[in-house]
Amino acid sequence: KKGMRIVITLKKDSNEDIVLNQLMKHTRLKTTFGVNMLALVDNEPKVLNLKDILEHYINHRRNIVRKRTKFDLKKAQDRDHILEGLLIALKNIDNTIRIVKESDNADEASKKLISSLDISEKQASAILDMKLQRLTGLEQDKIKKEHKSLIMLIEELQKILADENEILKIIKEELKELKENYGDERRTEIVEAEEELEKEDLIKPEDMVISITHSGYIKRLPINTYRAQRRGGKGVIAAKTKDEDFVEDLFVANTHSYVLFFTNKGKVKWLKVYEIPEAGRTAKGQAIVNLLRLGEEEKVTAYVPVRKFNEGYLFMATKKGIVKKTSIEEFSRPRKGGIIALNLKKGDELIGVKKTKGDYQIMLATKKGKAIKFKEKDVRSMGRTARGVRGIRLRKDDKVVGMVIAKEDESLFTITENGYGKRTDVSKYRLIKRGGKGVINIKCTERNGNVIGIKDVKDDDQLMLITRRGIGIRFKAKDISKIGRATQGVKIMNLKDGDKVSSAAKIKE
Repeated sequence: KKGMRIVITLKKDSNEDIVLNQLMKHTRLKTTFGVNMLALVDNEPKVLNLKDILEHYINHRRNIVRKRTKFDLKKAQDRDHILEGLLIALKNIDNTIRIVKESDNADEASKKLISSLDISEKQASAILDMKLQRLTGLEQDKIKKEHKSLIMLIEELQKILADENEILKIIKEELKELKENYGDERRTEIVEAEEELEKEDLIKPEDMVISITHSGYIKRLPINTYRAQRRGGKGVIAAKTKDEDFVEDLFVANTHSYVLFFTNKGKVKWLKVYEIPEAGRTAKGQAIVNLLRLGEEEKVTAYVPVRKFNEGYLFMATKKGIVKKTSIEEFSRPRKGGIIALNLKKGDELIGVKKTKGDYQIMLATKKGKAIKFKEKDVRSMGRTARGVRGIRLRKDDKVVGMVIAKEDESLFTITENGYGKRTDVSKYRLIKRGGKGVINIKCTERNGNVIGIKDVKDDDQLMLITRRGIGIRFKAKDISKIGRATQGVKIMNLKDGDKVSSAAKIKE
């Protein structure tokens, strides 16, 4: 008899407004009745909204009032024209009677009246049709009064036609009259539309520190967690990670900004910064794969934080040497399942993405020790689904293993699978046109093995090498002397039999 009562208990950190809004949106707690507002507009069917319908109705009423006023004006002017003729005849009554008496027929009388009194044919006809009783003083007064009222009516009608506001005033008055005569009590209530609250609406815009580990764990924490310290301070622990894991990237982004995640399959997926789980300073965070819906054998290979989508480009490179530059604006419409960032040929994979301004220098390095440095301007901006152009010409057994933005004040750190590496000034690599074979970056031999990656570094940067068996070594870039291009590098890490270096990364403190 009393109906059903549902109690929803919320977690401590839940927002009741958002929960209520989601219930309204996704359950039958709130019901919407659809109305098909289809109407014929100029004999053409159109779906209209409420404002459109009201505008069309008002325009219709304008036309009606205008046509009606024109009709009434014509009618009043025609009648006044007749009355003016009668008044002329009454003013010249003796001459009028004489003309009528001396004429043989009505046609002759009409012609003589037109000529003598300077009146129209219609006025002459009205004079001849006039009864004698209208010659009395009382009838003459009636004609004069009617003429005067018609002049006032004509002026009023002309004023309406000349002023759009007068027409709208009439429409309002007639609508009020309809309401008073036929209006019923309103059965519904018009209220101000309630805004649908999204989670973002209740999240304060603030800068957060985003940390991503080498093993793919991500978290965010307020920027004030990292307190300011004097030079030489001990710092604070950014995250407790396993021995083989470490913080690979650390950047500041606003809670309302996006982080774009690019996968090896050429797709891009979005996360708002506030959607990244907030964790304590020493927590490792959450696995990125648990936040994004990734396909089989799909993994994240690059990520780019973006606040505004109206400036800059995204520069992409694949393992088969294809490069592409696309305006960042092309990625401004997020979709749940992600979108294609780059159409890949069979067997190709996206290996890197960099945010650029359009005038940088790009470096690609290959597994077999080649490198190419070219101007970003050599690559025209392309659409999101384009395949790109050749960045470097590869041998059949070669592939691209890394891409960096080349800065003349930095050096290129190259790492090989057998634990060798070298550091060479970026300026030592000459600029050539994209699509070439490149120059020697490092001599790959049986001793040092193939290249597994490159990093752009400054002297104070710290690097980490990780092997397939999870062994890691950490060192400063300046600990490795700078040497020329065509060398094998120096031993950085001693490996056990059968082990190989699998990846390298710059460490963010």
